[in-house]
Amino acid sequence: MKTILTITGSDSTGGSGVQADIRTIAALGGYAVSAVTSITVQNTLGIQAFHDLPADIVKGQIEAIINDVQPDTVKVGMIRTIETLSVVVDALLKYHPHHVIYDPIVTTSNGDRLLTDDVIMQIRSKLLPLCDIVILREGDAERIFNHPSINWERQKTRSLVLDDLVQHGLSNSFSSALAVYLSKDEPMEQAIQHAKEYIRTLVARKSDLNGRSSQLYNEFLEAVQQHYRTNRDVAFYADCLNVSARYLSQVAHRISGKSPKNIIDHTLTEALACQLRTTQHPIQEIAYEHGFTSQAQFAKFFRKQTGQTPSEWRKQIK
Repeated sequence: MKTILTITGSDSTGGSGVQADIRTIAALGGYAVSAVTSITVQNTLGIQAFHDLPADIVKGQIEAIINDVQPDTVKVGMIRTIETLSVVVDALLKYHPHHVIYDPIVTTSNGDRLLTDDVIMQIRSKLLPLCDIVILREGDAERIFNHPSINWERQKTRSLVLDDLVQHGLSNSFSSALAVYLSKDEPMEQAIQHAKEYIRTLVARKSDLNGRSSQLYNEFLEAVQQHYRTNRDVAFYADCLNVSARYLSQVAHRISGKSPKNIIDHTLTEALACQLRTTQHPIQEIAYEHGFTSQAQFAKFFRKQTGQTPSEWRKQIK
């Protein structure tokens, strides 16, 4: 069983990053060892934050593994800092692994840029010449790596652009599979073909993790209809649905483009406007009925939402 070192970030969902590398390598009969470069805060809605590990910690992980296990194949993924890049480059120069595959993480699935121009320039000059093959997503190749200063033939580094892998993590899985087949001493063309065949089986199984966002959003709307008279606190609804307020906000923004607070306030405003339009109940009574502590608080809220006080709005519709 061949050992493969993956140097990359962590993906909480398991769809990409070191988790997916380990799963793919193991599934194809290899043994995965790892050095984590970055920790992401993410779910099926995307990445919310990064924590790049200190370069000396990354260096310690790499040296501990290579000195002991001596993997002859290395796959490099997410590198976001010049310091970490230097550590990886130094290790590749020192230990001379038989195969080096680079799968750059340049943009997120949402199109957010992950690498600065400074890091990209250092990657071009220092890391690319050490790689046997660089796996590029189509958008990344066009925007970042398709640069007139790069001569792939001169650098003797092969590039492969994947233009048909749209699901999250499939490029990651492809490069991991390629690492396994190269570690088995398959010729490059044969290894690429086998990796593509493996990815086709993943697509057929449709193995991506699906979140509960659509169901949760509908449950949130139902809860708002039930409680908007008595509660306008987003944390209250998050607790009702047993999720964090942050996740509820992500879901609401993804599906409706609005924050949970906007949705709650809009629902309440519609109900207040209906009461003002269809009844002659005193404004103070309507205020108390909908959870306001005073008519003044009600008037302030309604004016913020509509641009008019309740009295002005009521007069307008007569």
